[in-house]
This record gives sequence, C-alpha cells and structure tokens, in this order.
Amino acid sequence: MKNIAVIGGGAAGMVCAIAASENKNNAVTVYERGSRIGRKILATGNGRCNMTNLYADISHYHGADTSFISYAADNFWVGETLDFFSALGILYKVEDEGKVYPYSDQASAVLDVLRQRLIRNGVGIVTGFEVKEVKKKDKKFEISDYNGRLAFSDIVVIATGGKAAPDLGSNGSGYNILSSFGHHISEVSPSLVQIKTAGDIPKKLKGIKVNAAVSMGGRTELGEVLFTDYGLSGPPVFSLSAYLYDNKTVSLDIMNEYGVSDIEALIKERILQNPDILLEDFLVGVLNKKVGQIIIKDSNISPLSRKASTLTEEEILTLAKRIKNWSFKVTGTMSWNNAQVTKGGAMTRDFDPRTMESKLVKGLYAAGEVLDIDGDCGGFNLQWAWSSGYLAGAACR
Repeated sequence: MKNIAVIGGGAAGMVCAIAASENKNNAVTVYERGSRIGRKILATGNGRCNMTNLYADISHYHGADTSFISYAADNFWVGETLDFFSALGILYKVEDEGKVYPYSDQASAVLDVLRQRLIRNGVGIVTGFEVKEVKKKDKKFEISDYNGRLAFSDIVVIATGGKAAPDLGSNGSGYNILSSFGHHISEVSPSLVQIKTAGDIPKKLKGIKVNAAVSMGGRTELGEVLFTDYGLSGPPVFSLSAYLYDNKTVSLDIMNEYGVSDIEALIKERILQNPDILLEDFLVGVLNKKVGQIIIKDSNISPLSRKASTLTEEEILTLAKRIKNWSFKVTGTMSWNNAQVTKGGAMTRDFDPRTMESKLVKGLYAAGEVLDIDGDCGGFNLQWAWSSGYLAGAACR
C-alpha cells in the first residue's frame, strides 16, 4: 500500500486526493494548515463558485510557459471537470461569457460534495497541520509541522496554493518546500486584484460605478468599474491586473458604444437644446452627474459655472476624446489580502505536464496555484486547480 500525503486542502488538493484514493491500495491523507479544508472555494464567484469557463483555453492563462497546460487541456479539462462534478451530484448552469456555476448558486455545495467524496473514499483529513519542513530519506518523505508532529509518506503532493488571500489559508509555504528540493520559484505578485492609481480623481468619485471599456497593456475588458479611494476596482480591472507592468496607464472608455465624432455631435446638440445650462449640469442624463463634472474639469475646462454655449470647438473635441480615453497612471496593486490569485510560482519546466511530478525528485508532485500558471477572472483558475490536481492524483494511482 502506498501512503500519499497531499499538503493543502484547497481545490487542487481535494481533487488530487479524490483521484488518488480511487485506487483502494492507496492510503491518502490531506494535511491542511487551517481549521477546515476548502475555505477559499467558499469565497469564489462571490460565494457562488465560478467552477469553470466553457471558453477556457491557453489564451486565458499566464506564466513563463503556458504550453505546460496543453496536456491537461487535452485530457482533463472543462468537459471532464463537469462530468466529474456531475458524478458527485452537482447540477450546473452556464451564464454570460461561458461562466459555469452550480445550479444552487452555492459555493458550499461544491465544497460539500468534495468533502463527502473524500470521506466516502476513506481519505484522512488532518487540519491545523502547518507544514514546517519536508525531507526525503531513502525512498520515504518525512513531513514535520510547527508543533513537532511527524508524518511519513511514499508520495507528497504540494497543493498549498500561492500567497493570495492569506486569510483563507495561502501563505506561500509551498514555495519554501519546493525550493528546498531545488525547484526554481519565479517572482510572485498579486493578480486579479484592485489597481492603485496616481492622482485624486478616483478618491473624489469613491463608490461610483461606471460601465466602461477598460484598456491596459494592449488588452481591453468590458464591464463595471468601481472608483475607490486608492484607484480602480471591478471585474475588468481584476482581469487586466494580470497584465500589469511598471509605469503602465489604465484607460477608461465610458461611452464605448459611441465614437469621438458621435460624442462631439451629441455635445453640440445638447448645447443647441439648452445653451444656458451650466457645465456642472451639462452631462446629467448622459453620465453620472459627479463623473460628468470631474471629467469636464479633467479636460481643463473651467469653471463649471460657465454656460454650455461658451464651449469652444477645441474644448468640445477635448471633452469627447477624454470621455473615450480617460487615462490614469498605475502605481501598483492592492495587497495579497485583496488578491484572488498569485502571479508566478514554481517554474513548470521542473515538472512533467502529464503527471505534475517533479523532474528533480521522484515521488514529489505539485498542483494548482503553487505552480507558475495563473488564469484570467471568470473560472479559469479553478479549472487549472481541478485539472492539475486530478492529473497529479491519477498519476499516484
């Protein structure tokens, strides 16, 4: 009988343990540093669990070598994942942009069926076990925690996650374990996270939401943007944070359906309709009142007590261009506490993409976010967790 230790009771770790325990000759144990397994799953999809995305492909993933996911995409991907969860009892539904959720809209349902299958398969679950060190002696692994407890196994799977959302269990400990065996760890940073910007405009608009086409680094995402006291938030901002580099700007097109010339014509028509209206009220009915006032000021048009009829051709063009391209200098991101996922991690070149086994240490595996693979917002990261976890667990059979 093989003893298999899965370190980390998140999405990848649980699916790995289930897959490995399908072989009755395996004794599988999950070691979790927190008080319960699967806590991060409960927070996904705003508590609904965005399980996967029908449009998941390599273009939605990031890392030094995204081709690493190709084998998983051909062997245990969206279809196989949905079959896996259907067999566990999850009825699912597909929503906008290919996002897949449990029909019950409860992330807890996904966690419940995973836990039930772990128990049914006889998987041991040890919580409050924060791994301090993993050593290999002869052909066995020795796992010690900070309370002096020891565990021994033939196989170890590192599924500890990255550093994002440390309150939910991820603290980067997996990187230390893997590096102790000679694995290379790329620089890690928060991703799928709010963006900090320079200037005080977002702070002045704190709490206001606009629908916009958001552009950064040559990519554009559509959706709702929230102004905050530190910068910008919202789904399109989260997605673009994966492409964040130094000295970037983020641009908002807050009238995406219109071109610059269309907005110019609209402004001129409004002036003809109501030439005496003050600029402070000029864009009411087109944009949020405060947004309208701020964007006029940011176009160097003042004072707001002027009448609309005083706008010059040059000012009208400047305002139209600003509405279509409202740029903010990016100064960074919010902290790990705010991030949904980690960018960077254990370099995939050191692992077999078919099995997730280390090329450096026989019997050592890694799965999920601890590896240098991260996805866009919309179910792509959970898909990688399910797939890599399953491949690792199946290889342990």
